[in-house]
Amino acid sequence: MKKQFAEFFGTYWLVFGGCGSALFAAGIPNLGIGFVGVSLAFGLTVLTMAYAVGHISGGHFNPAVSLGLWAGGRFSAKDLVPYIVSQCVGALAAAGTLFIICSGKAGFMIDNTKAGAFASNGYGAYSPDGYSMQSAFIAEFVLTMFFLLVILGTTDKFANTKFAGVAIGLALTLIHLVSIPITNTSVNPARSLSQALFVQGEALSQVWLFWAAPILGAVVAGLLYKNLLQDYSEA
Repeated sequence: MKKQFAEFFGTYWLVFGGCGSALFAAGIPNLGIGFVGVSLAFGLTVLTMAYAVGHISGGHFNPAVSLGLWAGGRFSAKDLVPYIVSQCVGALAAAGTLFIICSGKAGFMIDNTKAGAFASNGYGAYSPDGYSMQSAFIAEFVLTMFFLLVILGTTDKFANTKFAGVAIGLALTLIHLVSIPITNTSVNPARSLSQALFVQGEALSQVWLFWAAPILGAVVAGLLYKNLLQDYSEA
């Protein structure tokens, strides 16, 4: 249960901090943090929680990460469902908190006809810059694959793991710098689902891509690392 609570709180912080920065701070006239600020916010949420609770649960905060670590032989199959459920519940709780805060501003409403509504992910007309479903799928697949390669490499028993959290947080920052204009950046199925459930409409109907592409990319990364990069010479 401690591991599941750690995953709940870590994923909550990721969604609250990352999506919250997009909702509250990105667009303030003459002062907004913009894409770079939101990218840093997502990276910082993972970095801070990796050191806060990573020693308890491993610091996944993402169903794709759990599945990628399982594919790479680093995580037990029996723990997959409890972890993924905890991550999704944590993300949904954070989205609910964000919705309550947003509702405290006069005139607030979620316009689900607009790209990026309530920090949701999307493609086509719901991509921030109009990228197609194919482009969105490739971007989410490739970026999640490299995210997992960074995670697997920096947490390898032969690596210097003291700064693993920094590398992983910076990797997520870089991922957002690349892909916010394409999909509003997912690489995390729980984060996508939580926002889509509040937005409904096309955001919810497109959420399948933000489960399929990150999970496929993560599993491919796990298999690649396990079979091509893992050093067994000192095992």
